[in-house]
Amino acid sequence: MANLNKVMLIGNLTRDPEVRYTPKGTAVGDLGMAVNRRVSDGNGNWSDEVTFVDVTVWGTNAENAQKYLTKGRGVFVEGRLQLDTWDDKQSGQKRSKLKVVAEVLQFLPDGKGGSQRSGGDGEYPSSRSGGSDSGYSNSRPSSPPQGGSAADAGDFRDEDDDIPF
Repeated sequence: MANLNKVMLIGNLTRDPEVRYTPKGTAVGDLGMAVNRRVSDGNGNWSDEVTFVDVTVWGTNAENAQKYLTKGRGVFVEGRLQLDTWDDKQSGQKRSKLKVVAEVLQFLPDGKGGSQRSGGDGEYPSSRSGGSDSGYSNSRPSSPPQGGSAADAGDFRDEDDDIPF
């Protein structure tokens, strides 16, 4: 049976990113996200249903998050679910927590109409991450986007063909 572990979320940060480093020097960051869902009560009244999600980012994504992101800022996260389990030192009980490990982190406009905080070239970074402590470096895709320009109308001939649709 096939398996798929893929998560895509758009939401706002609930706190400033926190970054620490592994003994090998790889940056690892923790983000808190709030994802809203509009729900109706059936009488025409709408409210927000909020889900709070913990996200872990690695490498350059973590460093860029700390550099550019602040509480309240919008982000798009693409990644995978991971279940962390541990023994609580105080109670001795087993504990667990489901979180998202980000592979793609894209910074979104703040939605307030104000200017965006940026560094250097004025563009927010968006990159893929290896998602582990393996020293994988983040980079933008090296190949240009696939696709092309629209064809000239003269390139198509109106012919009868044998295709049944």
